[in-house]
Amino acid sequence: MRAFAPIPLALMALSTPVMAQDQDSEVEALRAQVAHLTSQLAELSSRLDELEDENEEAAAQPVQAAPVNAAAAPSHTPPVQVSMAATPGVETSSGITFKPFGRLMVDAGTTSLPNTLGLDEGFGQEIRRARLGVAGDIPGDFGYKMEVDFAGNELTITDAILSYETGGTELSIGQQNAFQSLEELTSSRFTSFIERAAFTDAFGFDRRLGLSAQYGTGDVLVQAGVFTSNIDTLPDDSWSIDGRAVFFPELGDAQLHIGGSLHYRELESDSSVRYRQRPLVHFTSERLINTGNIGATSEFGAGLEFAAIRGPLHFAAEAYRQDVSRGSGLDDVVFHGGYVEAGFFLTPRDSRGYKGGRFNRTRPANPVGEGGIGSVQVNLRYDYLDLNDGDVATGGIAGGQQNGFLASLIWTTTDYTRFQLNYGKLEYDDAVLTLPGGSREYSADALGVRAEFDF
Repeated sequence: MRAFAPIPLALMALSTPVMAQDQDSEVEALRAQVAHLTSQLAELSSRLDELEDENEEAAAQPVQAAPVNAAAAPSHTPPVQVSMAATPGVETSSGITFKPFGRLMVDAGTTSLPNTLGLDEGFGQEIRRARLGVAGDIPGDFGYKMEVDFAGNELTITDAILSYETGGTELSIGQQNAFQSLEELTSSRFTSFIERAAFTDAFGFDRRLGLSAQYGTGDVLVQAGVFTSNIDTLPDDSWSIDGRAVFFPELGDAQLHIGGSLHYRELESDSSVRYRQRPLVHFTSERLINTGNIGATSEFGAGLEFAAIRGPLHFAAEAYRQDVSRGSGLDDVVFHGGYVEAGFFLTPRDSRGYKGGRFNRTRPANPVGEGGIGSVQVNLRYDYLDLNDGDVATGGIAGGQQNGFLASLIWTTTDYTRFQLNYGKLEYDDAVLTLPGGSREYSADALGVRAEFDF
């Protein structure tokens, strides 16, 4: 056995340099692989930097949509889309839109009339307006609006309009407001008193069925239409032509409004007109000035409008003249009405809204619910209505005169909620009802409050 011992020792001595050579080869191979991977990583990092730069440049450029083959690409547009604003609106895939709207106004208050007249007075209340409606667009530049009023336990149609708009021109057919008076055309949601100026109600400004057109460009608006009568009174052979023009430039921080309107109405045969008015509030049925029924063939009205808004201040004034042709050899009679008004916001950064030739929504700078108290506004108005013309003994009309001295306090809590407190001192001359001593000169007081919201 000892004779063979040197052989394995010799083999081990010979294998040691061979193993060392193999290990060196493996190390060199690993080094080469690491160097190759390091080179690839450096190249990849450089390419990623280039792509990042390209993406940043692309993001800075306006995006242009590539043309899509409608026949090849499937549509993912849902058949009905719902949008949320003040109220939810719906739009179908065909382009028809549907948006509901409405308002609720609840009034209460008192009237104080001369006791010796024996009239109903004292506390009163009513739901003044309870309206629901829908409006929207129809493909082809058409639009629609439909609104009904539920107040007084009766269902009446206020608006029922189909319109078409192209450029600055809008054509409308249906029941709509005729173009008379800034006060009349301003929505009841945005007026500065719970009732409009006395002449607008006395002279019968109302919605009528007709065809109208209006054109607006820049600071100019022109409106005109041909109308019959309110839907509730049809059939009726009476018809009217109404027109209005308004210029409403902005001068610095001030919004101005200058306008005028004309109205001519041809009455059906054997017709009569009657002009009368309540003492400020609507929940009383008493009218202390009243022309009674006047046989008439036509009426002609002309009005002037002026208003201005600058910051928290606003001013408005209107004058209106109503001529009545009586026929049968009788002289025409003429009546007048108008008002002058000023208002001021007590809360900072609040102002009265204006849009498109009429007053618009007040949006409080700090509404209730968002850390503020809303907007608080005070308004004063002198309201005049004269229903006298000529001497009664010679065929004149003695409907009486009403001079109203009015004040209102309006708290607009949010864009869509308001509360009002109104007071009116009404002075009467030649009133239709006489006191026991024969006097027709006296006064009345009216106090009204309103809670309202719209959507």
